[in-house]
Amino acid sequence: MGIAICSLLWSAERSGRQKITYDSDGYHLVRFPYTGTDESYDPWHMHDPGKGATSPSGFPDARSGLIWPSHHGWGTLSAMIFWEPDDRPTEYRARFVRDPFGASTGYDSTATTDWTPTRGGQYRTHMWQMFVHPRTPVGLKMSARGPGDVKIAAPLLFAEFKLAIQTDVATP
Repeated sequence: MGIAICSLLWSAERSGRQKITYDSDGYHLVRFPYTGTDESYDPWHMHDPGKGATSPSGFPDARSGLIWPSHHGWGTLSAMIFWEPDDRPTEYRARFVRDPFGASTGYDSTATTDWTPTRGGQYRTHMWQMFVHPRTPVGLKMSARGPGDVKIAAPLLFAEFKLAIQTDVATP
């Protein structure tokens, strides 16, 4: 079975703080550096700054939050997000999104998870499986919310976003 993999890592310690800004959907698209440092792995160039527009992207612009699948196939998306301790949020959310900017097939959120905070920092992992396609990017979005559904710029400490594509899906 063939598998194409992209694994991205961002940490505040190594790359500086990530400014949390909310898009019109009420979520922040988590950004990832283009450098292959730490545990990032991208031999298929799915996190390429040249994809998605005529000019190159630069971390931490919004396009640095995208993975562009290299193949059609069955994709396993996984993520890990750590938030700093923060008393303001009453709810956290995370979701995977196909085409977050609506530039190819249209915005399609999937696998949204929400939870109430525990004491201290918030540390979560997420996984979802779906078909992926080369011209439809995927992204990891998150949100921290307070009373009245107010969006809060709760600081992130660490994030990973991974896509593993099984390229030889059997058909009958």
